[in-house]
Amino acid sequence: MEQVMIERLGHQGDGIAQGADGTVFVPGALPGEVVEGEVAGDQMAAPRILTPSSMRVKAPCRHARSCGGCQLQHAREDFTESWKQQVVRNALSAHGLECDFRPCAISAPQTRRRAAFSATRTKKGALAGFHMKRSDVIISVPDCLLVDPALAAALPLVEELAVLGASRKGEISVLVTQSGSGLDVAVTGGKELDAQLQSDLAAIARAHGCARIAWGDEVALTRMPATQVMGRAEVVPPPGAFLQATPEGEAALLADVREIVGDAGHVVDLFAGCGTFALPLAENARVHAVEGDKAMTAALDKGWRMAKGLRHVTTEARDLFRNPLLPDELRRFEAAVIDPPRAGAEAQIAQLVEARIPRIAHVSCNPVTFARDAAALVGAGYTLDWLRVVDQFRWSTHVELVAAFTRP
Repeated sequence: MEQVMIERLGHQGDGIAQGADGTVFVPGALPGEVVEGEVAGDQMAAPRILTPSSMRVKAPCRHARSCGGCQLQHAREDFTESWKQQVVRNALSAHGLECDFRPCAISAPQTRRRAAFSATRTKKGALAGFHMKRSDVIISVPDCLLVDPALAAALPLVEELAVLGASRKGEISVLVTQSGSGLDVAVTGGKELDAQLQSDLAAIARAHGCARIAWGDEVALTRMPATQVMGRAEVVPPPGAFLQATPEGEAALLADVREIVGDAGHVVDLFAGCGTFALPLAENARVHAVEGDKAMTAALDKGWRMAKGLRHVTTEARDLFRNPLLPDELRRFEAAVIDPPRAGAEAQIAQLVEARIPRIAHVSCNPVTFARDAAALVGAGYTLDWLRVVDQFRWSTHVELVAAFTRP
């Protein structure tokens, strides 16, 4: 047994301490706590807390100790807010940057509108839920406090899908998303779709009020359009397409993006997805939306064409990692919105630097790559005016943000 004091939290939410033989990672611990337990390698897997932190609270969910979906339910909300901001500050500091932070926008419990459940067949039927912490074992989470109640209630549906289409040795992943007309379901890892399975899926869709079920790379059935509202437009994204995790989080990001773009009359939206920002911005500006996935740009374009009261929106399917928009293509725009995946947008940022667009709204889900890209912008004369952490992934270590860049 060894006693250690927790110095800080790591990016995965584990407490970090210095033990007799070096750094020790302690799950479920908070800074300032004294803990005791057996250390194997660099892990204290089952710590006993001797001196609890004032920031410690009782986890609200009964699955918190075992479920891998949340990492920080044992911490007070103000601690988590401060910690996530510090993660971003540290990333910026590594590049010599700092800026003003606006208050965090934190999504409430039970507001996640999509969840990726895992499911497997059992001798008695099936088991659906999330993986245990640091394990591939699935545990049922029938009263999950993270997802919208409609998604928590979909676990029987996920189990039925596993009975129909999962192998005994493997598991399926079932992405369930709320849409305007019912649950939008996308299944991967299942057996091949055939006529019998398609018929069985139709019966399940009727019983559970599913709008659409996709199986692998195919849309197995569509009962109703799986619509998502984006400003004044209704969009039917392709199955599994990226969406912001909570309505509150999306609204917070959009409000800040609108402020940054301001009265710009012509805007480019890079990594535009299905139009989360492009379509609302089109209420006041012409927008050119660029996204690598053709199905997503097609959905965006159709949503725009069916909507009323929007200004002109053009779309372009283009790989912005390999083929970023060039300065000559960018200089016609008065503002840019960029929302890249976790890898960031190094190639596209380099072109934005040359184009000297006056205003940039940068949305990011990775503080490390954001800081790298921010340093390139600041080094080229942009000012990082302010930043906001938008916590759509409550109780997790995931950090999202929106930031304002301007230049004379």
